[in-house]
Amino acid sequence: MIEELTMTSTTAAGAAPEELVVDFDIYDPSLAGPVDTVQDKAAELAAKGPVVYSTAHGGHWIVTRYKEIHEVLRDPETFSSYPNNLVTGPGGMGKFIPIELDPPEHTGYRTALQPLFSPNRMKALTEQIRGVINELIDGFAARGQAEFISEFAHELPARVFLALMDWPLADAPMFTEATDTILMGKPGAGEDESQQARAAAGMQMLGYFQNMVDQRRKMPGEDVTSALIHTEVELEDGKRLLTDEELNRMFFLLLIAGLHTVQGSLAWSVIHLVNNPDQREALIADESLIPSAVEEILRIEAAVVPGRCATRDVELGGVQIKKGDQLILMLCSANRDAEEFDDPDELQLERHPNRHLSFGSGPHRCLGSHLARIELSLALEELHRRIPDYDLISEEPPLLHATQVRGCMRLPIRFTPEA
Repeated sequence: MIEELTMTSTTAAGAAPEELVVDFDIYDPSLAGPVDTVQDKAAELAAKGPVVYSTAHGGHWIVTRYKEIHEVLRDPETFSSYPNNLVTGPGGMGKFIPIELDPPEHTGYRTALQPLFSPNRMKALTEQIRGVINELIDGFAARGQAEFISEFAHELPARVFLALMDWPLADAPMFTEATDTILMGKPGAGEDESQQARAAAGMQMLGYFQNMVDQRRKMPGEDVTSALIHTEVELEDGKRLLTDEELNRMFFLLLIAGLHTVQGSLAWSVIHLVNNPDQREALIADESLIPSAVEEILRIEAAVVPGRCATRDVELGGVQIKKGDQLILMLCSANRDAEEFDDPDELQLERHPNRHLSFGSGPHRCLGSHLARIELSLALEELHRRIPDYDLISEEPPLLHATQVRGCMRLPIRFTPEA
């Protein structure tokens, strides 16, 4: 819930005025469920000010508006990307590479990854991804109904990731369970038990990644895994190969970043287009609208809520932030800022310009943005070609979730069976 606390003084962390103190917790399970209330709560926060202070998780700032979030994203010297999460990650993982590193340390790792996710390289995967999409649709098109997440929205980015890395597709279920645990903890458990579950899942994934590294050192291929293992990288300590620990942290980030974000965007695509039938009919009639539709869906429901830490005392949005203070950036709120977007709560498939922040900005702008756009565009093309009259099932409502990677866990749909 978002509500002002009864306080007569300012907070110790940043001397926040009483009217800017809230108890909002992005990890609060009550924020999601059949109805996602994150956007409504984020709007309440933004109405209080561009920067508010939450007492959750030991206290942290919440940045709500486009201008201030853009400022934070583009100033890594003042706002470090470590730690990125309010909730401690799996034990023993250290920093996620490169997202939790700041320039100049960040630069070498980013440079090493950049060519592997270039627009040309991603375009070369187009037909392979389209094949995966149609194979998945084949699995349920004749039934007239599907559980969209498990049968499509999760499987698509999981299979694309495994294909990109050249890892066995049969290992996808393990990734599903482990990444869900790392992001959301153990359902129904307390924080201590959830932390233990996160740590166990993290160690399981580290063991898997190390096994893949060992295999590709012996038998390299043309895949991203082999390229990262065998390419010398210009780092602060000189030009060298990446260590096993560095590789494992990179793989962990690539997996987490690419899986649940695309899964969430696919689910929101279905939900928003069901709720906006005119826009869906326009997409069915004119496929050329799909690229701008993807950008609009990315705008209206940003999946990620990144974290930052102040490296010095600084003023932001009219409040004083102290060195060491933690912040989270509500990208979903920034993307609905009326100062930046006309009619921000409306889904407008031909919105232009559309300078959303769903992929971030500055040195940490999402490396996988080209791949995500291709996956989403091809999915919308094939879904509207093959099962265009999909609808939600009222007696089986969606199951949405919050945390710092927002998304959807279950989304049953029905449609006219494919002949």
